[in-house]
Parts: sequence; C-alpha cells; structure tokens
Amino acid sequence: MGGDAETGYGALSPSRIKGKGGLRATSFIYGLAALENMGFVANMVSLVLYFSYKMHFDLSNAANTLTNLMGSTFLLTIVGGFISDTFINRFQNCVIFGTFEILALSMMTIQAHNDSLLPKPCGKPSCMEGGVAVYFYTSLCLLALGVGGVKGALPALGADQFDENDPKEAKGLASYFNWLLLSTVIGSSVGVTVVVGVATNKNNHNWWKGFLITAVGASLGYVLLLLGKPFYRLKVPKDSPLIRIAQVIAMAVRNRGLSLPESPSELYEINEKDSESTASRIAHTEQFRCLDKAAILPPNTEPSPWKVCTVTQVEEVKVLARMLPIIASTIIMNTCLAQLQTFSVQQGYQMDPRLGSFRVPSASIPVIPLLFMIILIPIYDRLFVPFIRKFTKHPSGITQLQRVGVGLVLSALSMSIAALVEVKRRNQFLKNPSRPISLFWLAFQYGIFGIADMFTLVGLLEFFYKEAPEGMKSLSTSFTWISLSFGYFLSSVFVDSINSVTKRIAPSRQGWLHGQDLNKNNLNLFYWFLAILSGLNFFNYLYWATWYKYKNNDENVIVRPATGPQESVSDVPFLKVEEDMSCKAANGGCVVEESNGKE
Repeated sequence: MGGDAETGYGALSPSRIKGKGGLRATSFIYGLAALENMGFVANMVSLVLYFSYKMHFDLSNAANTLTNLMGSTFLLTIVGGFISDTFINRFQNCVIFGTFEILALSMMTIQAHNDSLLPKPCGKPSCMEGGVAVYFYTSLCLLALGVGGVKGALPALGADQFDENDPKEAKGLASYFNWLLLSTVIGSSVGVTVVVGVATNKNNHNWWKGFLITAVGASLGYVLLLLGKPFYRLKVPKDSPLIRIAQVIAMAVRNRGLSLPESPSELYEINEKDSESTASRIAHTEQFRCLDKAAILPPNTEPSPWKVCTVTQVEEVKVLARMLPIIASTIIMNTCLAQLQTFSVQQGYQMDPRLGSFRVPSASIPVIPLLFMIILIPIYDRLFVPFIRKFTKHPSGITQLQRVGVGLVLSALSMSIAALVEVKRRNQFLKNPSRPISLFWLAFQYGIFGIADMFTLVGLLEFFYKEAPEGMKSLSTSFTWISLSFGYFLSSVFVDSINSVTKRIAPSRQGWLHGQDLNKNNLNLFYWFLAILSGLNFFNYLYWATWYKYKNNDENVIVRPATGPQESVSDVPFLKVEEDMSCKAANGGCVVEESNGKE
C-alpha cells in the first residue's frame, strides 16, 4: 500500500502532513497531465485519418474504430478508479497503468514504421486480417487500458492534495480542477499542432514519428510523476466500494418486509467516537427510502457488516444512485464531441488548409478552441469566480451542476453551427471544386464546443469528487469518463443506425453517411439530428438537476451546530438545499433529524 500512505487528514498531526500536498505536489500532476494529453488528444483528433489512409478503413469504419477506441478507453477508467479505491493507492495505480500506455504507443510506433505490419489496400470497408490485425488491435487494447486506468485515478490523486476541511485548502481545491484542465489544454495544443503536423506531413507517411513523440512525451510525464512522490499525500485504500454497496442492497432486500421507523433517529448509526474511520457521517435523506431498511437493526441482533448497515453507508449508496441520471444526461454532449474528432476532421481534409503560405493540417483545427480555453480558463478562475462568489457565496462561483448546464446548451449550439458550415462547404464544392471554402470555417463549431467542454468537464469532475463518499473518490470521479465512454459508443450506434434507416427510406437508396465521399453524403442532416437531440437532452438534464439533492456536508450548505437551520448559498431554486438536518449523539449513536422543509 505504501508506507507513507494515510487514511485521512483528520487523524494526522501537523508534523505528519507538513510539507506535503498543496500546489507543489499538484505541479507534478499538472506536468503529467500536459505531457500525457499531448499525445492522447493528438491521437483523438487525428487517428481517423490514420485509420483511413494507412489502415484503409472506409469512412464509417474509420470513425467507428476511433469512437470505439475512445469509448473503451473512458469505460476502463472505472477499472482504474475501483482499483485505486480498493487495492493500491492512486499514485501506484497511475504508475502501473502508465506502463501499459507507454508500451502501446511504442507498439503503434513500430507498426506505423514497418510496412510489413500495415494492411494492403483491398477496396473493402476493412482490410485488417491475420497477424496485422492481431498486432493492431492488441496495441489499441493496451492503449485503452493504460490511458483509462490513469484517468480513473489521476484527477482524484491531485484533489487529495487539498484538505476540504481546511478553509484555505478548500479554495485551492476549487481552483485545482480548473488548472488541471488548463494543463491538459496546453499539452493538447502542442499535440494537435506539433504532433499532428509531424504525423500527417509528407502525405501521411510520418505517422511513426508522431507516435514516437507521444511515447517519449508520456514517458517524461510519468518520470515527473515519480519525482513528485515525496510531496504527495497518499491515502490508503479502504474497503471495496462494491462490497459496501452490495451490503446495503442485500440488507435492504432481506429487510424488505419490515416497516420503516417513524423517525430516522431509530435507524442504526455508529457514534463518531466509537468509529475507527476519519470520514464524516452523512445525514439521512428522504429519497430512496426503500434503502433505509438496510439500516434497521433487528431485535436481539449484534451489529455486524452483513446484518445491518449504518445510515452513512446507506446514504453513500443513495449518493451514487442520485448521480446516475446526471451521468446519463451528459452522454449526448459527448456523442457530439465524437463528431468533432471524426467527421469534422474529415470535413477539414476537403477544405482549403492555407493560412497565407502555411498549410494547416485539418486535424490541427481543434487548436482553435484549445487556444480559446488557454485564455478563458485563467480569466474564469481569477476574475469570473471571485466576482460571482461575492453574490453567490459559493467557493466555485457557481455550482457544479450550473456549469454542466451551460455546457449542454453550448454543445447544442455547436452542432447547429456544424450543420450550417457543412451545407456551405458542400455547396461550394459542388459549385467550384477547385476553390473550397477555408478550413477556418470549422473554427466556429470547435470554438463553441471548446467553451462548452470547459464548463462541463470541470463541473463534472468537481461535482463527482466532492459529492463522492470518502472511500469512493476515484470510482466516482471516473463517472465523468464513463459519460464520455457511452457518448462515443452511442456515436457508433447512431452512425450505423442512421445509415441503415436512411438507406431504406432515401430515394437514392444511400445512407446519410455512406462511402468515403462527404460530398455525396448528408452529414449536415446528421448534425441537425444531434443538435435537436441535444436541445431535448438539456430539458431532461434540467429535470434531474432540479431533483438532485447535495450531500448535507456539501459546500453549498452553511452547516450550523445544534438545531439551527441550514442555509443555501445558491439563489438558483433547483440547486437550493431545503432540508434542515442535524446530527447529535444519543443512545450511543447518531440521531438524524429533519425539518418539515419540502423534499
């Protein structure tokens, strides 16, 4: 587990944590985030070209291969999150899975450089077969496992360097996720310009050099992570979160025939002074009352983990259950993101790439929103947040769910603009193929979506980390990436389904996204489909954001001693905390009281 790992901050003396954590510790994590994402994001935006022109996939297969790779990568974050919450600490988790990532990038470098490991053109949707296919898909699987495992633990490792119970460090935590995103964006900017420029140079014959740069960059990033080890606060993994969840479900099912007590104070809870855990208790809530039956201690029964659960343990499961609709409501946005890394890149390949005498690779266009974000993130963190904080009294300026909502609206706008730009691009091509429109028309859809991502990604990471139970921080943070994963997989489903349906109903008997020629397709209609779906999804999100209730110890609540009412510091109705909950010791346990505030 690591001899210097700690179970929590509350039990430590100042001398044990002095000199550890804070900005100095996170600076190493920022460095890894920049160097690792330099290669990862470069691959995200350009691999569709590699699959098309080096691996000889057709249009839809190239797009689906990339979205399936990205979907698998983000889905595997839950593996990294679970392992770092249960078996090894987050630092060790990043080192182990980082090794897989470097191995995968090395394999991809070798394949791209060696013609004998590349498929021959065959005129089919996919030319992969034999040993070439085995090598190709093995490298992609290792890449997905390595990157996913690291992303499942790294954000939480950085957040662990700040103590939420310390007012000064709590402000640092509020800024941490913004600066983590900034580091990622800076690295990504180098990736989509330098790395992509090298890889696509000489008519797509330099891919091995691009992969080599990403492998070296990632290796340097993990060296930085290792150098920072003396400064990290490392928390010891606790009981498996899956076991704690299973205990609650099992006890609730076993006690399903019992009646709930009239007062939540009769439910079982451990007195803080009798508990070995340094984690704070969570007050009882009225949602998912069926799970409360897990906290009923039958008469003449000695308390034990598989006989009764505490109110806090039950509330941990309720927190995770309340998160599920939030995760689901952000999937459509990430489906839109997948289009900017597939079809929009292929659009750019058929547009005028010249900026004066310089030719811009189409896959480098995402640098435009990245540059926007490099400018906007410091402005947001240093100017907007302190200004808004004066009115909302919220440490982050606005709540995490408000940030996510802004991002969802902007993603729908981005897809609408993408549809309009595609119509203009195709009409100009049909009118005069020798004079295509400028590649920089794509800047509008990329720029707006970049701002949307700035709001949504940081909002989700902070939301899931702060709301998560103490022993599930990594697992909960990985929910952000799970949303991305489902978004990519859903993109593949949409592409295949829409092609299949439109092929049957279109007069030409051709699907909207058939073949390799965008000028014979109806990509604009696909974009409109996503724009409308995104608009509808925002109202779905609004409902669940209204329904969601923060943990009682969330920063949205000013907690007062005794029985004084809790105050919401947010003026947004659907994010106010309306319960009056307090916890006091009685009968050797915790009595949880609730006011008559509406649910």
